[in-house]
Amino acid sequence: MADGSTVGDPTRGSGDEGSTDGPKAQKFGTYLGVFTPSVLTILGLVMYLRFGWVVGNVGLGLTVVIVLLASSITLITALSASAVATNMQVGAGGEYYMISHSLGLELGVAIGIPLFLCRTLSITFYSFGLAEAVAGLWPPDLWPSVGGALPGYFVQLLAALTIVIITAVAGSSAALALKLQIPILIAVVLSIVALAVGVLTGPIQPPSWSADYETAPGGFWYVFAVFFPAVTGFAAGIGMSGDLADPRKSIPRGTLLAVATGTAAYLLIPVLLAITAQVEPEVLTLPGPDAWLAVALLGPILIYPGILGAILSSALGSVLGGPRVLQALATDGLAPRFLAKLSPTGQPTIATWISGGLALAGVALGGLNAVATLVTVLFLTLYMMINLSAAIEQLAKDPYYRPTIHVPWGLSLLGALGAVSVMFLISPLACLLAAVLELGLWLYLRRRSLEKQWGDVRAGLWLSLARFALLRLRGHAEDARNWRPHILVFVRDPERHIGLVRLASWFNQDRGVVTACRLIHGSLEHEGVDVAKPKRDLEQALSKASLKVFSEVNVVRDFESGAVDVTQANGIAGLHSNTVMFGWPTSKENLVSQLRIMRRIGRVGKSTLLSRLAWRHEPGQSKRIDVWWGGLENNGDMMLLFAYLLSLNPEWDDARIRVRSIVRNDEERRDMEEGLAALIPETRIRAETEIVVREPGRRVAEILHRRSADADVVILGLTLPKAGDEGEYAERLMELAEGLPTTIFVRNAGMFAGNLI
Repeated sequence: MADGSTVGDPTRGSGDEGSTDGPKAQKFGTYLGVFTPSVLTILGLVMYLRFGWVVGNVGLGLTVVIVLLASSITLITALSASAVATNMQVGAGGEYYMISHSLGLELGVAIGIPLFLCRTLSITFYSFGLAEAVAGLWPPDLWPSVGGALPGYFVQLLAALTIVIITAVAGSSAALALKLQIPILIAVVLSIVALAVGVLTGPIQPPSWSADYETAPGGFWYVFAVFFPAVTGFAAGIGMSGDLADPRKSIPRGTLLAVATGTAAYLLIPVLLAITAQVEPEVLTLPGPDAWLAVALLGPILIYPGILGAILSSALGSVLGGPRVLQALATDGLAPRFLAKLSPTGQPTIATWISGGLALAGVALGGLNAVATLVTVLFLTLYMMINLSAAIEQLAKDPYYRPTIHVPWGLSLLGALGAVSVMFLISPLACLLAAVLELGLWLYLRRRSLEKQWGDVRAGLWLSLARFALLRLRGHAEDARNWRPHILVFVRDPERHIGLVRLASWFNQDRGVVTACRLIHGSLEHEGVDVAKPKRDLEQALSKASLKVFSEVNVVRDFESGAVDVTQANGIAGLHSNTVMFGWPTSKENLVSQLRIMRRIGRVGKSTLLSRLAWRHEPGQSKRIDVWWGGLENNGDMMLLFAYLLSLNPEWDDARIRVRSIVRNDEERRDMEEGLAALIPETRIRAETEIVVREPGRRVAEILHRRSADADVVILGLTLPKAGDEGEYAERLMELAEGLPTTIFVRNAGMFAGNLI
């Protein structure tokens, strides 16, 4: 955010933000862009060809268990994906984009390349499925020489033709490809309705609850492994992230709705198949759509369009998603740049045709059962990484991580373990091959030392891992996404000023670095200088207050130059303080000195906090934090972020944040209301807003004192006074602070000023 705040002129509105708009491709919403491709991929081949087989082998009770167990893994993964998606503007590449921007570029690419390959091979797989389904409809008397069955090469030709057609459709227009799925969805829904009507209008029997593994010698887990691919299609809509108008909203809404719809359908269909008396038990145990055809209203007339449509929609989803992963890899410089080139309609045409070419090459394999297993396992490794991303983000708790959907880290971790377990159950060999492939890619990419173009959650983890973390942290690029306050607090008296250190710890949440520093006037040339006792006193005061902060004592010739020198030198192994906190001075002269220090340390990118502690009751009792928003000094982002960080502490649980601003007239009021109305939802920080029109003749200090007298904390911005004007500005600050509760003045001088929220 570029908005800021300043005490220098609190009646000014927020600055304008420029924007440039180039040619835009058509963007899609939740229903067409996410829900439709996801739910159609879920309600696919397995539903028609294997659901009767599952019911016939394990009975209704265990079928429901299988559905709930499989759906719970996908639901957790969908929740994790939604949490990560609501914390960022997801670009092209879907899952690759989310993982690379969360766990780092190397892991993202290690997942992205297999993701592209398995989506591409999925095109081949579904095209074969469509070709074989069409072959099943072929009249036997048209090919009597081979018993009525189509030759294998004809099925391959039909699959190849299918790939060419759907690639051409997707390459020319994603809108056309997605709109084609609407009549397909109608056909699928009609087939389910036809099944329900056929069952309910015919004879009904008590369902069989017992398991019969005659056709499934592997037992329960074998049946589970056969069914599980049915629920893995929920991520089809995530792959369209770069083509969504609002991916932060559409991905969670469309994905979760698709999972819920698929789960409901998969709980209904086995009940229908189990209670119908129109199908013999041995028919249920056969793979294929025979049970559907025997029971459904109008039989093949409504069932076959659903089957063919489900296969076609899955193929379309793959041919839309795969090229966009390749496009994202090219955009990040990990594939030839020309692959990121878009057509006038906004489609990655070149990447689409390359994906189609690879899918055509896959047709030469003839049969893809082994490839289909590997594809499923690769997708499961993707789901594992999505869950790990959400779990690690939640554990690291970077200030940047403010999703609108919160998922406990334990639940995401459970989803990751579930995905690993299912991988092993489906095929231990395929699981091992997928792990070796992705581990090999990760090790290779680490050796290449990819230049990371964004911040990621790893920086927050390294901060908690002492020396190892510091060694890793120095290899990460600085980014606003990773910014956390590392505060250097100057304390004169450890006992009296321990509250200042506690405030810094609240801002820091015990996850960054807080250093309490005491300056002693003197010279190291004199042997009588003693730093050991002041150091012990400081550490004892910190220990007594149970504050997990670092401490140091420095000998300086004078406070002003000494504070500047200590500020520049503070830090270790590339981890330096980025914010300096001072307590409230005892005199105007001391405040003037602090303002001069603020100017000097601001030149090296250090931000400043001036804190006047005046608790009129127990901290957090009324639980209100007032942020007075101005508009010119790029302080507003840090002010609002510090209010948010303070509210995360147990002592400030459920604290209300109120963003207030003073304007001169009603026109400025409307502008400020519109600005804040757009800003607050974007920051993902819950805050109230209030705009105050300044009455003629009324002073700013009077307004602040009247409006914030009953707040816990008041946060105001600092402007930078001109050299020589520090005295006049100091008087104004003292006037503003006098009579207010705890007041914090903020000056953002860091490299990310204006971009922290």
